[in-house]
Amino acid sequence: MTSKQGYGFRLTLLGIFLATWAWAAWKPLHPDDWLLENYLVFFWVPVLLVTARFFRLSDISYGLITLFMCLHVIGSHSTYAEVPFGDVLQDWVGAERNMYDRLVHFCFGLLLAYPVREVLVRIAHLRGFWAYFFPVDITFSISAIYEIIEWKAAEHVAPDVGLAFLGTQGDVWDAQKDMLVAGTGAIIAMLIVFLLNLWLNPNTRREIRDSLRLRPGDGPLGEVKLEKWLEKERN
Repeated sequence: MTSKQGYGFRLTLLGIFLATWAWAAWKPLHPDDWLLENYLVFFWVPVLLVTARFFRLSDISYGLITLFMCLHVIGSHSTYAEVPFGDVLQDWVGAERNMYDRLVHFCFGLLLAYPVREVLVRIAHLRGFWAYFFPVDITFSISAIYEIIEWKAAEHVAPDVGLAFLGTQGDVWDAQKDMLVAGTGAIIAMLIVFLLNLWLNPNTRREIRDSLRLRPGDGPLGEVKLEKWLEKERN
């Protein structure tokens, strides 16, 4: 794909998101909850637009991010606990609650683990096993951080708005389950990436083995490294 074609694709993604966001912003069921849900949108969309000028991700990553953000703003329109499709999912799986929030948390891991992997591979130069492990680890961590943000935000708004924002639907373990499905989505995403690499990249097995071996000259850190630094300072 040429640079011009890629630029057109990214503009299309932006248009799709803006159209979805405009629909979700029109007469939301709970305007205060809509605003809470969109604070992160107001932050991350500009970040993605600005960083694209000097650190452009792949079109695959931008496509996955756009799909997740569309799912998120759809939930903001009527709150995650009241999205009609969540009731359909509830019937499909025989659940006792609207399942849209579970779907979005699962998609958080499934759709965003690959963009996280791309950033880690390109900036931190992760290879082999660690290029699959750390995207899952970081996705779990971000999911936990988001649950903390939800809790603290809900403490500072009206109780009815806080409950709508949290979307626990009476489940005291809602936050833990949200983190679990997000992590499960990330694991599935990395398994897919790993299988694709096994199929298309003949060096995958060697990269996995090499990433688990110590480099020549490797040694303990901690007090050992500290002593070497102090000795160098004294000399």
